[in-house]
Amino acid sequence: MYFKAVKHVKLWIRKYLHGLKMADKGKNETNVKNDEGSASGSSSSSTSDFTVEALRRYLAEKLGFLDSEEVEKVKVLDNVSVDGVIDYIKSDKCKNIITMAGAGISTSAGIPDFRSPGSGLYHNLQKYNLPHPQAIFELDFFYDNPKPFFVLAKELYPGSFKPTTCHYFIKLLEEKGCLLRHYTQNIDTLERVAGISDEKLVEAHGTFHRGHCVLCNEEYPLEWMKTQIFDDKIPTCEKCPGVVKPDIVFFGENLPAKFHKSLKVDFPKCDLLIVLGSSLVVQPFASLIDRVPNNVPRLLINREKAGERSGIMSMIGMGSGMDFDSKDNTRDVLWIGDCDEGCQMLADKLGWGDELKKIVEKEHKRIDEETKNASKKTEDAQESKDASKTELEDKKVDEKPHL
Repeated sequence: MYFKAVKHVKLWIRKYLHGLKMADKGKNETNVKNDEGSASGSSSSSTSDFTVEALRRYLAEKLGFLDSEEVEKVKVLDNVSVDGVIDYIKSDKCKNIITMAGAGISTSAGIPDFRSPGSGLYHNLQKYNLPHPQAIFELDFFYDNPKPFFVLAKELYPGSFKPTTCHYFIKLLEEKGCLLRHYTQNIDTLERVAGISDEKLVEAHGTFHRGHCVLCNEEYPLEWMKTQIFDDKIPTCEKCPGVVKPDIVFFGENLPAKFHKSLKVDFPKCDLLIVLGSSLVVQPFASLIDRVPNNVPRLLINREKAGERSGIMSMIGMGSGMDFDSKDNTRDVLWIGDCDEGCQMLADKLGWGDELKKIVEKEHKRIDEETKNASKKTEDAQESKDASKTELEDKKVDEKPHL
């Protein structure tokens, strides 16, 4: 009974989309005849026809109902596997790689992800007495009580962690000239620390890299905010009483303009999409996997499957998302495991393995030295401050009149 109903739904949608196509075809023929008889064609009519056809084609494409003559499914990978992806990257056909990253690429740096049971960020927020875990990233709660957010920010603040092998693999893609863009959900700025250029980086959920006053919009740099936060203060604007909020996207806020502008240009040009450490559940970021052309290979490196078509839509062959297990799959590849191991595996197979290991070793050593020097400067400054304070107190004692 259930499958019979599903079959009827699928058949009805096919007929509806076919009807739109035939109606549009009839209008086009009528418009041609009118054009032959006169030049009084309506621009609004042609715009309407274009909109209907664009909608029909979009729905047919996303639901998998395009006629065979409308779409030619080109198989790009010689075999739908990691090795097939490697061969494709080595070819001269793969020039524009887009990478998408979630919290999973930063967990080995010591930064918790959001949803892992027992260790995820949301699980560990109970100590802040929140009405619910997500409240710490909600504007209404932040405006009412910003303290919990800044207590958490101190724990997660950039500068306390080193980029992972995964971050440096993305940087290596840039150095090899094949990274079109890197889209990240993360707010930890580790992509910047790894040296990925601002041009190649789209921080979809914002960043700690800078902040703005919530009242007057005055901008403040990373180091200024860090000083306030590590002094256990709520960063307050120097020009008004407003709180200075890091430029991370809270629930209900718009994503950065760069995100919307870049995706329109990047995804139609994409030759390969690599998704790293993302659960692909947060929208609109998760929907980006469906913006690449139909024949573009998609590789997911994650600890579990993610982004798959599911439920009734999957059973009737409709909907969007990854399609790992279908017999008709010609492009979606899954590698289950740790993101660092997955990226090192890719680098090894591409012949870049030793180069990647040397970059990680060199950069971590540099960061350790910089951290050590910064700590020494802080200690020296504190000692100087304490010495000046002691000297001032001694001077006051000496100047005190003796009775």
